[in-house]
Amino acid sequence: MENQPIVLERTFDAPVSKVWSAITNKDEMKKWYFQLEDFKPEVGFKFEFMGGSKDGIQYLHLCEITEAIPEKKLAHSWRYAGYEGNSFVTWELFPQGDKTLLRLTHSGLETLADQHKDFAKGNFLEGWTHIVNIGLKNYLES
Repeated sequence: MENQPIVLERTFDAPVSKVWSAITNKDEMKKWYFQLEDFKPEVGFKFEFMGGSKDGIQYLHLCEITEAIPEKKLAHSWRYAGYEGNSFVTWELFPQGDKTLLRLTHSGLETLADQHKDFAKGNFLEGWTHIVNIGLKNYLES
């Protein structure tokens, strides 16, 4: 079970167009996610940002868009500068009337786990749970 991906689902009281914009517009992302210098939901686009625990090490995240289907799916790689391993994050959107079901999947975490204790699966689960259930929810529904 250790190689199982993290999968989080949440239904937001927001139309799919608003959720898509929140996860693909760098100016909106800065309000609930990470501080990205640039971002384009285009296959092959590379982006990076700093992140880590508030009191701990900050890591340079290196990412590349691998799939982009407007208002349906966004996928990108997720790795760290100076460390081995590569994982993948997929955001899938499912319209449900005027609401949207988001499914976030983070796979390949086992390739990062041995690199540093900060890359343990439980830390990713905690981080994504906060990002989706607090950050994105508050942004979309306030």
